[in-house]
Amino acid sequence: MAKRRPSGDGMVRRRDDGRWEGRIVIGHKENGEPLFRHVYAKTQKALLDKLHQNIECYRDVELTEDSRMTLGEWLDRWLTEYKEGTVRPGTLTGYRHYIDSYIKPQLGDKQISLISQQDVQRMYRRLKTDGRVHEHPELGHQLSDSLVRHIHSMLHAALKDAVQAHVIPRNPTEGTTAPKPNYKPKRILTSAELDAFLEVVEQDELWRDFFQTELMTGLRRGEICGLQWSDFDGEAGTLKVCRTLHSKKKGEYTTGETKTGQGMRTIILPQSVADILRRRKADAIGPWIFPDPVKPEDPLYPNAAYHHMKTLLQRAGLPSIRFHDLRHTFATHALTSGVDAKTLSGILGHTNASFTLDTYTHLTSDMQKTASGIVGGFMEDLFGKELKPWQENEKPATEP
Repeated sequence: MAKRRPSGDGMVRRRDDGRWEGRIVIGHKENGEPLFRHVYAKTQKALLDKLHQNIECYRDVELTEDSRMTLGEWLDRWLTEYKEGTVRPGTLTGYRHYIDSYIKPQLGDKQISLISQQDVQRMYRRLKTDGRVHEHPELGHQLSDSLVRHIHSMLHAALKDAVQAHVIPRNPTEGTTAPKPNYKPKRILTSAELDAFLEVVEQDELWRDFFQTELMTGLRRGEICGLQWSDFDGEAGTLKVCRTLHSKKKGEYTTGETKTGQGMRTIILPQSVADILRRRKADAIGPWIFPDPVKPEDPLYPNAAYHHMKTLLQRAGLPSIRFHDLRHTFATHALTSGVDAKTLSGILGHTNASFTLDTYTHLTSDMQKTASGIVGGFMEDLFGKELKPWQENEKPATEP
């Protein structure tokens, strides 16, 4: 009598080519027909081991027919149906770049329900060592740890939604190891460097107002490019920050909400900045405070501001920094000049003052040292140079 297979093993048979094949039901089509998962092995014992693993993997899972789509197809759907309209345009563009440039070339054609944790881990390893199409002057064909980490975060979210949609049984990014982000440290212009930069800015009539305003408000790049005259109250000397500008293709842009809810804010401008904007408003011919130099009916594109900043830094003989470092420079000099963290948090549009303090820990530690010196001096004035003069009269204990 033939040996009976254990219950739950699914269908097992020996193929004409000598291999063993097994299958289990993992879900159903819309018409009720079952969806099968097929596994193969050279021996019956090896097949049963694989089959048991799959039965465990697909336990309590009911997949849909979409489980047969490729990873690339799912990611395209995910962007359109899950992310479009729910994230900022710049974020959506970044996701599309990650998918088309890095994920699809590696795993895009593989059936999504067959992708394993090992597949994802190997992809991260390949991206880290040889994922860059165009050679970078410093990294070669390597991707930075931060970029691989961003790709992992996006893929994890996309496959988490695939689990919820009954497209895959488990998220294969779970348990993988992605590099820790290695963000470049903030680069703050020193007082001398700031003077050199402002000297070059002063000579650039076309861009002078833009960069002087940036250095005295610390606005994000998209925020300053998205300013309109309706945001400026010349009498009160205030500026409402209520939108951000996103560059798309050359000559195209979109506007959206500020980065955070606290980003919607009204700031009191320094007198010098208010005077700059009042003067500009007298000659304004369009809605934008800082319009495109060639097409004044359009706003200044964020990428154009970034590239011109690089030009000005080169003219001043200064190191190359990021545009966001101008914001860090403003915040640093504001804190060291005595602006309290709560006030600065409101100007910068941070979620709360604690985030501002965490961001500028290197400064707050120095401020604490200064504060302790002030408190120490205050206590000395109250109690004299020696806080415990009676200690002088204490004699060391002698042994009996």
